[in-house]
Amino acid sequence: MTKGTASLAELFADTPEELRRQALSHSSWVEKRTDSYGRLAFLGDSVLGLSVAALLFEGHPDADIGELTKILNQAVSGRACAEVARKLELPRLLAEEAPDQGDGLPVNTLLASERTLASVCEAVIGACYMANGFERTSEALVEAFGEEIEQATRERMDFKSELQERLARNGDTVDYEVVAEDGPPHDRRFEIRATVAGDELGVGSGRSKKEAEQAAARRALERMHA
Repeated sequence: MTKGTASLAELFADTPEELRRQALSHSSWVEKRTDSYGRLAFLGDSVLGLSVAALLFEGHPDADIGELTKILNQAVSGRACAEVARKLELPRLLAEEAPDQGDGLPVNTLLASERTLASVCEAVIGACYMANGFERTSEALVEAFGEEIEQATRERMDFKSELQERLARNGDTVDYEVVAEDGPPHDRRFEIRATVAGDELGVGSGRSKKEAEQAAARRALERMHA
């Protein structure tokens, strides 16, 4: 277990036993299919999506719908959910919940499937939501998926690298300069201009210089694509 997943692990540990058992039960392990993790995974998928979408919406006011969607899809993908499942030690919990040999699908077969781990992770989220509500579950999710969100954001919104790569084909280098800085210390806004040899390519703003530089690079790329 990692520091980031501790809060979600604690929420799940405090979840009623019936919900915990359902979140960790494959359909072949129970008499009724509806008593397996499927229904909870359906719910957890939506809770996870809304939690991360709200975070991205607030944290990236200059990103358009296409950019936000790309980051969201990567941050909550099956691969990301399976990775969080491992950090939560869900393979161990699944093995502990598995019935005796011969009753249902072998647990080792399930553990070898990334899709299964992702679904169980979503089921755990659904169980936590049922027991603790959206606010507490969402806070824990943002922490648990923090690395996945950061990686997706970095890969999908690194406009500075993309701009420099395009300019480098012609031997050019981009420079960034602060042209305005406003607001109180706790809520600063920066405006930065991207230039090449003194010619303006784009201007962007943000709550930090890094964010403003990315916005300026994005504006420059939009002009180049136009």
